[in-house]
Amino acid sequence: MSKATKETISQRKGFFFTAQESLFYLTKDSFSHEEMKVSEAKIIDIPKIEDRRGNLSVVEEYNHVPFHIARAYWLYDVPGGESRGGHAHRRLKQLLIAVSGSFTVTLDDGHERRKFLLNHPYQGLVIETGIWRTLDDFSSGAVCLVLASEVYDESDYIYDYQEYLKYKGVKPDNNG
Repeated sequence: MSKATKETISQRKGFFFTAQESLFYLTKDSFSHEEMKVSEAKIIDIPKIEDRRGNLSVVEEYNHVPFHIARAYWLYDVPGGESRGGHAHRRLKQLLIAVSGSFTVTLDDGHERRKFLLNHPYQGLVIETGIWRTLDDFSSGAVCLVLASEVYDESDYIYDYQEYLKYKGVKPDNNG
């Protein structure tokens, strides 16, 4: 990363990371997958601009989202009882937002599982690399917007949970 890039980034403090922490997260391979823990995951607030004509929320990379946004996609018309996700990523980071309706996100790092209910378009869940995720309990009309740090790359996905545990260095017996 060039000195100018580092200086620009250090001047743009996100609302949940200091400049020093932002540099850590911006370096693609600067951390190992063992450092990512579900206990660190949290729902963040997204700016909400209230107006009598209707509310507006906005996110900007490195400001509200702690990574470069390379891709955006959305899930919708998920039939009742169906799940999405069921995988982990080696490199990709995501911000999930329930722009309409609600759904539950279950995160798993091989040691711990946590569930998050997303049901406000002015909140999002940051998912770091190396975390298994499953989305379920979609309400009728739910729309999940996903902002991703990478373009689609099939080799970045881990679809088999036993392979995921091996990737994380966790013995299957350790996962309840």
